[in-house]
Parts: sequence; C-alpha cells; structure tokens
Amino acid sequence: MMNVLIIEDEPQLSDVLVALMKQDKYAVDAVYDGVSGEEYAMTGIYDVIILDIMLPKKNGLDVLRSLREQNNSTPVLLLTAKSEVEDKIEGLDIGADDYLTKPFASGELLARLRAMSRRKGEFTGDELACGDTRLSKRSYELSYKGNPVKLGQKEYQIVEMLMQNHRQIIPKERFIEKIWGYESDAEYNAIEVYVSFIRKKLAVIGSPLQIKAVRGVGYIMEETE
Repeated sequence: MMNVLIIEDEPQLSDVLVALMKQDKYAVDAVYDGVSGEEYAMTGIYDVIILDIMLPKKNGLDVLRSLREQNNSTPVLLLTAKSEVEDKIEGLDIGADDYLTKPFASGELLARLRAMSRRKGEFTGDELACGDTRLSKRSYELSYKGNPVKLGQKEYQIVEMLMQNHRQIIPKERFIEKIWGYESDAEYNAIEVYVSFIRKKLAVIGSPLQIKAVRGVGYIMEETE
C-alpha cells in the first residue's frame, strides 16, 4: 500500500485528492501549509509527496529545497499553475521528480504517482520480489515458487516495507507511523504479533526469507543461505 502525503492549501482540491487516493486504496495524510508539510514529510514514512507550490507559511519550493538539503529523497510531484513556468524549472532543478499543471485529470495524476513509485524501486507491475519470493499488490498474496499464502492488510503492509528495504533495519517506530498512523497510540507488541504471523506464513510456503528482530531497534528481512 502506497503512503501519500498531500500538501495543498485549497481545502476543496485537497479533499478531492484525499478521496481519490483512498478510492485507489492508498493511505493518505493531508496538511495545508508548508511548515506542517515539511514536518510530516521529514518523518520519512511517505512513499510519494504531492506538493503545491503556492502555500502559506512556507512555499512549496522552499519546502522541497529544505527536504533535499536534509537528504530526504521521497519522490515529489509538484502542483503548479499555468503561469508558473519558472517555478516548474526551479522545482525540477531543486529535486522534484515530476509536476502537474492545474487543472489536471485524476487518471493522469494516479499514473504519474505510480511511475514515481516505480522509480523509487517499489513495484514492477503488480509484484514486489525478493529472489523467488513474491508479493502481489493485487491479491495480497505472498508466494514462493508458485506456492501462495494470503496476507491480511497489516501483514501485507509489514511485508511490503521489509521487502522494499531488504537487508535494512526498519525501526519499530517507522512501522507504527506508516501502518497505524502518524499520531497512533498502537503498542510495539502489536508489530511483534503480526511479525509472528508472517514468519509462520513464510515457513508454510517454504520461503528462504527470514524476519530477524534487532533488539531494541526493529526488524530486518534477510535470505537464509
């Protein structure tokens, strides 16, 4: 499941974008000024950021510049007005991945988001793979050499994060923020329960992937030799 941050100060447009994201089964947060947008973006829990240029408190270009200076590489799609040609050029030079000029078609927006997420190294088509172990976005199935098992939504989201960050330690806090929400009060033991379920399902399909706990930090997915 892709996690999207929308930074847009026009409430009507923001509401439309939120509804569009949810309809396409994306997780989405919306904020309405540049300062709040930057704070949310720097949590690192988002896969894509939709960023308007004209924002109160801090404009979108300054937000983008600040993110890139702080080594935040989350793909950014700029929303611009027709007259903002120089802003488009500057935004791309600063580090925006793409832009859309208002008004735009919802289908084009979704297509551009999918393209940006692929460039980030998430899904190729409808599958994410680590070796011969595959995760289907369409069916929520985890499979190894054609042997599938169905995942629940949170199991799917945890596996997705681990496979996207194969051989990297993911802190427990990041799981909580991305899956349960930025302001969630979910407990860390909730992650442990779901990881236990996932380990059993990996064993059932015979996958060589293992989820290892790093004491006091989080989890890492690796392949057994």
